[in-house]
Amino acid sequence: MPYQPPPELAGLTLDQIAEQVAARKLPPVEEWRPESSGDSRMRIAADGTWYHDGGPITRQAMVRAFSGLLTRDDNGRHWLVTPFEKLSIEVEDAAFIATDVVRRDGDLAFRLNTDELIVAGRDNPLRAGDQIETPAIYLGVRRGCEARLNRSTWQQLAEIALAEGDGRTVTSRGETFPLLPQ
Repeated sequence: MPYQPPPELAGLTLDQIAEQVAARKLPPVEEWRPESSGDSRMRIAADGTWYHDGGPITRQAMVRAFSGLLTRDDNGRHWLVTPFEKLSIEVEDAAFIATDVVRRDGDLAFRLNTDELIVAGRDNPLRAGDQIETPAIYLGVRRGCEARLNRSTWQQLAEIALAEGDGRTVTSRGETFPLLPQ
């Protein structure tokens, strides 16, 4: 069955976005207890490009499949987890890139570079990182992994914040998130 990416965010209602989020079937990584571990020889660059043995992974279907196996531990290390093994993966900045955002019915919905849709809230918080001179915004995705907002998405979010208030915070699903490092 060929892959069908979700429709563009701009054309979806919040209910349609929620349906897309609920339809995403992820492997039950949290339930797996692999007996062996090792190095995947993979890397996710700061721009979101995935590499294996130094060469880029050009098949987006492979990237989407691997991304569903990603987890990040309490020490900040990223892992690809299967029922049989747990393999480390180098992540230069964030495991995902947020490439679009829309405001729908008071909530913020994001599209990731893996075509996943995420609605910001308690389970998927926004976090301001880096320095105030070079701000970066991160979105919690799942299992400790985050998405860094790319420049255009960061600008879209800033425009939403300015249109709705002082430009320093945004709200989604009843949560308020600062856009400047604390």
